Amino acid sequence: MRSIGVYIHIPFCVRKCAYCDFLSGPAPKERRQAYAAALRREIAREAARYAGYEVHTIFLGGGTPSILEAGEAAGILECLDRYYHIQKKAEITMEMNPGTVDGDKLTGLKSSGVNRLSMGLQSADNAELKLLGRIHTYEDFLQTYRLAREAGFANINVDLMSALPGQDMDSWVGTLEKVTALQPEHISAYSLIIEEGTHLHDRLDEYPPVPDEDEDRRMYQATRQILAEKGYQRYEISNYAKAGYACRHNCIYWQRGTGHTVDYAGFGLGASSMVDNVRWKNTDDMERYFSAFVDDADIGQDVKEDVQKLSRVDHMEEFMFLGLRMTDGVSRLEFTDTFGVGIDDVYGEILRKWEKAGMLIRSGDRIRLTDAGIDVSNVVLADFLCTRAPRGRLSAYADGCPARE
Repeated sequence: MRSIGVYIHIPFCVRKCAYCDFLSGPAPKERRQAYAAALRREIAREAARYAGYEVHTIFLGGGTPSILEAGEAAGILECLDRYYHIQKKAEITMEMNPGTVDGDKLTGLKSSGVNRLSMGLQSADNAELKLLGRIHTYEDFLQTYRLAREAGFANINVDLMSALPGQDMDSWVGTLEKVTALQPEHISAYSLIIEEGTHLHDRLDEYPPVPDEDEDRRMYQATRQILAEKGYQRYEISNYAKAGYACRHNCIYWQRGTGHTVDYAGFGLGASSMVDNVRWKNTDDMERYFSAFVDDADIGQDVKEDVQKLSRVDHMEEFMFLGLRMTDGVSRLEFTDTFGVGIDDVYGEILRKWEKAGMLIRSGDRIRLTDAGIDVSNVVLADFLCTRAPRGRLSAYADGCPARE
């Protein structure tokens, strides 16, 4: 039986954060309940497509999935269990914000099968949290974290964000020290990206200055050093874990195209899927989504959009672009086994360029980014896209891929 990861999108939150450009927003309780019902109908209707798959991971993301009542989350998981083959030891993650749960809800979630929590802290500095528009304080986070441990959760991720408006190195290091003292099993540490259309982008002049690129890089380097000293291994550009606690669900995305690949199925508003090298996403239109799953009958309009069959070149690009995000890098042998051609035959010029610059290194069968390469990963990884590849080189292996310039 083939493996698959399942993503469930919950597009609701208490309040939109200043930096957030995700498909999410506030909604009344009745709206959230109606959405959960529609979501269960989508899961049931799509079950036949995945009859030959075993679900290895489930990730409830958002938004703020923990805004749902424990019974609503349990109903979604029960629906999956009824219609899908779920691995006995599947990793089942729920994203959670402090201030949206209490002890009873956490106990209910644990009983329903959730075995991993991803807590959105972002900063241990209350002034920084306020600037970001977060609904909680650091003390609220500590209370939620304590309750989660008491409820029996033994696998917790904490999300952190650096390069915030007004943040300096001392503040960032302070956040890292406070969080590592709690000994979560996993830490995700990202630099703030100011996205167009967000409150922060539109009113940036009203905020304290954002750290410049050099300071941002120093914060990133401090993150790597401090977390390593505390026993956290970096396994992906922005993710660190204690031994055995790398997020299995996220690895599905980063290892697309390699010998470790499993497909992923997305349910809910705007959720993306990739099955048999066909990619699509659900509609972002809530009313269209509701109308498609108005009742249990197998009727309603299709909510799938942007359906794309990946070409051989698309597959090669994902192999390199996503695989090199992992600190273990990519395998030359897996590339040859997957595509029937050597990695140097396709990407030789690019590999030599970045090796010479000290950004890539070969170690046996593996090719990976160096620490310096990770610092400028966006620039390096972009070179492995068809649009940046040497003219004619990548297109020679394409299913009609043009040599774009």
